[in-house]
Amino acid sequence: MKIIAKISTEFPTKFGIPRQSGIIETLKGKVVFEPEYRNPEAVRGLEEFSHLWLIWEFSEAKRDTWSPTVRPPRLGGNIRKGVFATRSPFRPNPIGLSSVKLERIEIDTKLGPVLHVSGADLMDGTPIYDIKPYIAYTDSHPEAISGFASKPAEYLLEVVFPEELLQKVPEKHRKSLIAVLEHDPRPQYQDDPERVYGMAFGNLEVRFKVIDLQLIVLEIK
Repeated sequence: MKIIAKISTEFPTKFGIPRQSGIIETLKGKVVFEPEYRNPEAVRGLEEFSHLWLIWEFSEAKRDTWSPTVRPPRLGGNIRKGVFATRSPFRPNPIGLSSVKLERIEIDTKLGPVLHVSGADLMDGTPIYDIKPYIAYTDSHPEAISGFASKPAEYLLEVVFPEELLQKVPEKHRKSLIAVLEHDPRPQYQDDPERVYGMAFGNLEVRFKVIDLQLIVLEIK
């Protein structure tokens, strides 16, 4: 397996990354090919598609051993499911799959074709093994049964973001950051109103606490 590209996103660490691709459509990313694959011919015709599949590596979740069962955060971290019945990053092969929207293709003089995408759920610098077009009539199954993940999160948090702190966030990133916070970036099994969380977003450190269904931003560094 060869790494063909890496993605640039606003998430330098795993904390805060959306739990699935496409949940936060305003999140932007750039797929930059490795030097060997910077031939524009390799993406000829890709502009005809609106969405892509990214096949990538859980580069921060490598292990020498594997477990047949895992504890999905979606179930509170207390119930075990078979690893192949989940999307846990701790797998025999640390491979991820994400569907993203292709916003545009840029031909850079040094980097070759750069894919501008939205809705990605990948950490900054994540290695990508392959890119495939999303084909609606085969890849979309509205009637599919999704087991314990059949419903999206049942709530969104109310984000209290003091204006003086919001001004420290570049305007182009404000909407995306607020959306990430609304979707509750905490591990789903944590609910401590006294705990102060820190989340990296781009070059910023966002500190907040959650009381009931209200997320209060305390500091932006």
